[in-house]
Amino acid sequence: MPHSHAHYGGDLVDGAYGLGLFGDVATELLIRTDGDEGLFAAYSAVEFLAPLRAGDVVEATATLVRVGTRSREIDFEARVVCRRAPDRGPSAADVLDPPLLVTRARGTVVAPPRP
Repeated sequence: MPHSHAHYGGDLVDGAYGLGLFGDVATELLIRTDGDEGLFAAYSAVEFLAPLRAGDVVEATATLVRVGTRSREIDFEARVVCRRAPDRGPSAADVLDPPLLVTRARGTVVAPPRP
């Protein structure tokens, strides 16, 4: 998580940053399943569960939960897998075990019709 994305006190990053990651993993999922990037249509649920901070190493996942004719419903999760430890030095960090779930969402994407 780049420090340039910290907009709030305590090096907090806007929760919407995680939604951008979900767009990226949705694109990959659609390319793998449909051979096309598709379009993001909507989120039906979004939960911000913990703070995202500058310096965090974040992992985002997408799980296909429903396949319609053209729509695909996807569950998303973003987890912090490493977090900086400034008390030990400017570049010190810790691996979080278990990773910290920071954002969870469900969204719908649309794939174009197959020719």
